[in-house]
Amino acid sequence: MVEANEEGAEGSASPESELEAAYSGIASFMRQPSSRDFESADVVLCGIPCDLTTSHRPGARFGPRGIRTASLQLAYGEHWPWGFDPFDRLVLIDAGDISFSPGYVDSMLRETEAFARAVLAGGASLLSLGGEHLVSLPLLRAYASVHGPLSLVHFDAHSDSWSDEPELGHGNMFYHALNEGLIDPGRSVQIGVRTYNAENHGMEILDADWALDAGAAAVSRRVEEVVGAGPAYLTFDIDCLDPAYAPGTGTPVVGGFSTRFARQVLSGLTSTEFVGMDVVEVAPSYDHAGITSLAAATLALDFLCLISRDRPQRGG
Repeated sequence: MVEANEEGAEGSASPESELEAAYSGIASFMRQPSSRDFESADVVLCGIPCDLTTSHRPGARFGPRGIRTASLQLAYGEHWPWGFDPFDRLVLIDAGDISFSPGYVDSMLRETEAFARAVLAGGASLLSLGGEHLVSLPLLRAYASVHGPLSLVHFDAHSDSWSDEPELGHGNMFYHALNEGLIDPGRSVQIGVRTYNAENHGMEILDADWALDAGAAAVSRRVEEVVGAGPAYLTFDIDCLDPAYAPGTGTPVVGGFSTRFARQVLSGLTSTEFVGMDVVEVAPSYDHAGITSLAAATLALDFLCLISRDRPQRGG
């Protein structure tokens, strides 16, 4: 367990830590305080270092550490193009990684759901770093226990809803989530898909070709039309990005988004009521110059800016 430190009681990092060089110091996400005092936070960040069902190239278990390390390059104040520092507006604590029995899927599912339920019971929301995409299933179970069926906003090269796979894994967890009633398919949308699945299970599919032809603003508008009002959960598989922008992942697929395009789509979702997010499938061992981890850290930071854009400054 990560103990609360002195900074955690205040909910913000010290000025000295904000200016610390990216290659030194404690590698918490964006240099935010390490704590498990969930009730002190607006957002709790956790890592889920799991790649137990990866199809091709393993290594996503190292994703949380890679994303945290990359985030240190971003921890210096106002975030572009938002023009503000989200940590002036919300309290985020880095709760470390979820512990489970290595090699056991059931243990990961059980411990992740229990952790997420504890965070939500304390009144915070979750920003989770994977890990393979299977980690979204226990997170959705915890969220649905509070909010009921959620709108799923899913960025990915794959639908992850194949119904013909015999075992639970990172390629079918949304099929299971639909069957468990965790997701409202009529208010859910999958963005950037470029692998074939004959079944959409009632969800809107904005495939990569349509999205890139239509433009980022049109994609954002269509997502908001589908989602409408009500709680939504954002899941971002880093392989939604083209391998030119995210080589460090287990199942890369050509023809995807640039990092800029994905950021533009995400920043346009201003009317969507997001209650949580995960960023998954970062596998740093296949990365070049850390660009995949940096993209994931930037998208996570964009999400924090998106949900805090209308908040007043703390203490103001």
